[in-house]
Amino acid sequence: MENQKSNRRGLLKKTGAMAAALFGGIIGTKAAVAANPEKAEVTHGEVVMDQDVPLFSGHTSHGNLVFIAGKGYHEEGDIAVHTDKVLGELEKELIKAGSSMDKVLKVNVYLHDLEDYKGMNAVYRGRFGKNPPVRTTVAVYGGVPGKSLVEIDCIAYKD
Repeated sequence: MENQKSNRRGLLKKTGAMAAALFGGIIGTKAAVAANPEKAEVTHGEVVMDQDVPLFSGHTSHGNLVFIAGKGYHEEGDIAVHTDKVLGELEKELIKAGSSMDKVLKVNVYLHDLEDYKGMNAVYRGRFGKNPPVRTTVAVYGGVPGKSLVEIDCIAYKD
């Protein structure tokens, strides 16, 4: 009985911590926008359509934050080629949104195969300037959609 109470307390603490983190992120984003109310408008990049229905935007800006959709490369090539092409597309989208690679705060990397981690890192290294962003890298169960060996998205800021 005491063990069940302890487990429940632990679960409640974890749930509370997750809720606080989520709420803090929302409040932090709202505070960033509130600090720059003239930049609080939401803008969208080119919208990708699927059967005449909007599917997603290439990027979205909210205040001075820029959210870049996942980019993949769907042609032949090894992980080095795919990573280089994907980072190039990411950079183009950042520039369209008024940002740049050196203003990226967070990157998510999705690998088709975890064995490609070293090869991806070899190309990724140095592409975001002297102070690289925080990064999460995972191998995706079932693989990355399409023929891409890697997909990358990011969050950046703009002045």
